[in-house]
Amino acid sequence: MNKLAILGGVPLRQKPFPGWPVFDGGEEQALLEVLRSGSWWSGAQAYTAKDAGSDASRVNQFEVAFAGYHQAAFGLACASGTAALEVVLKAAGIGPGDEVIVPPYTFLATASAPLLVGAIPVFCDIDPNTYNLDPRRLEEAITPRTKAIIPVHFAGLAANMHAILAIAKKHGLFVLEDAAHAHGASLEGRYLGTWGNAGIFSFQASKNMSSGEGGLILTNDAALAEMCNSYIWAGREAGRPWYEHHRLGWNYRLTEFQAAILIEQLRRLPQQGKTRMQNGLHLNGLMRQIPGIAPLSVPDGITGHAFHLYIFRFDAEVFGISRKTFLDALLAEGVPCSPGYGKPLYQNPMFLENNIYANGAPLTVNGPVDYAHYASLCPVAEKACLDAVWIEHRVLLDTMDGVEDVARAVEKIYRQREALASYEASSGAPELQNLVH
Repeated sequence: MNKLAILGGVPLRQKPFPGWPVFDGGEEQALLEVLRSGSWWSGAQAYTAKDAGSDASRVNQFEVAFAGYHQAAFGLACASGTAALEVVLKAAGIGPGDEVIVPPYTFLATASAPLLVGAIPVFCDIDPNTYNLDPRRLEEAITPRTKAIIPVHFAGLAANMHAILAIAKKHGLFVLEDAAHAHGASLEGRYLGTWGNAGIFSFQASKNMSSGEGGLILTNDAALAEMCNSYIWAGREAGRPWYEHHRLGWNYRLTEFQAAILIEQLRRLPQQGKTRMQNGLHLNGLMRQIPGIAPLSVPDGITGHAFHLYIFRFDAEVFGISRKTFLDALLAEGVPCSPGYGKPLYQNPMFLENNIYANGAPLTVNGPVDYAHYASLCPVAEKACLDAVWIEHRVLLDTMDGVEDVARAVEKIYRQREALASYEASSGAPELQNLVH
């Protein structure tokens, strides 16, 4: 076997993996059509078109198409996944003093959205095998102030929705699925984002469907959809005069340009999703054969895994090297990778320093909220930040043989781990930075 690239050998992977985002003449033509349409640039036209019963707006077209694909009654496009979370929480009547249970191993928005509507995020640990919210820990996080649960379908893998919904029903809690990673993913044939009261998606640059930024809400609840629509559009109500505002809302519209791109992105989602899942499951089988490597589990009933991220756990003791050195070596072999989140959400300064409000007032519930204590309550999330290795979803869009290069590179590192340990003892490399959320 060739010497490791980090030690002066030839990289195993000689050509780049597929780039992201994927686009073609469809996106280009769609953007030109919007550009040349003149006034049809702003998402504001979508609301006028809705009232007029017109389907001319690409925002409206995309809402209908995305909801239809996921077999949901209503789709409501908005400015970002973060905005979608805020809108649903406010539309559900969640506000100051209410508690919302969230996982600590996720992007900031899952916890910041409750704060932005005045509620309080309460962290509940994750399952060590899936990195999704652990329903076995849910009830201990519930208090009389709890109003909602936000399970995240992390990396595109369905959370345990049966258990989560049973607990939510028992306690009368609202369930908002954070499906920002889970476009087209499903559990038992039912699409994610349609199991709870509502679900949200993100179209940020790294996501499996991208328009640079953007978000969307799915729900089967007509009253909730109507309220979300109002909050997205400055508190207006359908069928009422333009300059009539019924509640304090936002300007969280999606633009016609973004919607035009997303209509094209949705067109290729089914094949991309199929390719990612086939390659991800195949790679799981190969990676499990390498000592010290443990891919996240894919439980029974998963009929669609979006594989927004391919994640495995790295055992430093088995390899005899640090995760940092392993990642440096894997990058040198031509495999794009990162360590993922460097710390759970509650370890961020905004939580530890209680730096939530502009006036410096602390977040309080019978006194200032102490987020430092979550380190002892969320040991799995703490460990995930030390053990996880992330690989971007674009890698899984390669051929099956190309994806096998990931396993070949990891095996190459394992076989030469002693030489790599000697290298680690004498030198090091810069810390890797994770740019994916």
